Amino acid sequence: MNTVDSKDGTPIAYDRAGEGPAVVLVDGALCSRAQGPMPELAALLAAGFTVYNYDRRGRGDSGDAAEYEVDREIEDLAAVIEAAGGSAYVYGTSSGAALALRAAAAGVAISKLAVFEAPFVVDGSRKPIPREWVGELRALADRPGDAIRYFMTKGIGLPGFVVSLMKLMPAWKGMKAVAHTLWYDAEVVGPNAFGQPLDRSQWAGIEVPVLVLGGGKSPAWMRTSVRAVADAVPGASYREIAGQNHMLKAAAIAPVLTEYFGG
Repeated sequence: MNTVDSKDGTPIAYDRAGEGPAVVLVDGALCSRAQGPMPELAALLAAGFTVYNYDRRGRGDSGDAAEYEVDREIEDLAAVIEAAGGSAYVYGTSSGAALALRAAAAGVAISKLAVFEAPFVVDGSRKPIPREWVGELRALADRPGDAIRYFMTKGIGLPGFVVSLMKLMPAWKGMKAVAHTLWYDAEVVGPNAFGQPLDRSQWAGIEVPVLVLGGGKSPAWMRTSVRAVADAVPGASYREIAGQNHMLKAAAIAPVLTEYFGG
């Protein structure tokens, strides 16, 4: 494990593996550098890249601050990129994709950006996310099981019985350990969650290549959202990964990223 201090002094933990151009991985909700899709993906990409897999603030071995602001998370990513040599390719998934887009718009030293299914809702094709979900998740931060249930049912739209079954899974303990940061993810996604057309101006500052990715088996509202992001981000391209949904397999995305970042 390595650490780098963010601009506000918060230590950010990361793993480094492989040799080659730097790639930084940005996780989504309920994940860390030890759990979720990124550890396996990092191992696959390490054959051709130096891969930096980090704990977003408040998770795993990274520190946190008394008050949360999205700008601090942008600074965390910038600090990891600085540790990687001053610029890097970046891949973000889910809310990590939303964070990476914000970072690119803020001028963080990203050479190329790939994003998979930022969880935006751009129309009325799915049950809307409650506008009070940031506050509700924040209020549940000290009740991790309840926070996960609220996030999964109100945010993702899973039936309650499915969430109850998740409690029997080995990953449940790990998810509870980072559930207090779910409201951070809600803040990162911001107003893009509430079923409105995307405000293109939020990404007007992006001046690097962006590849917007979606799963061929993801629900229709998500596929619509992904295409809307590709249309809204300046100069972005779009690619669909056949046979995949939001639970994207590392073996499916690794060759796509290898081609894109290596090209």
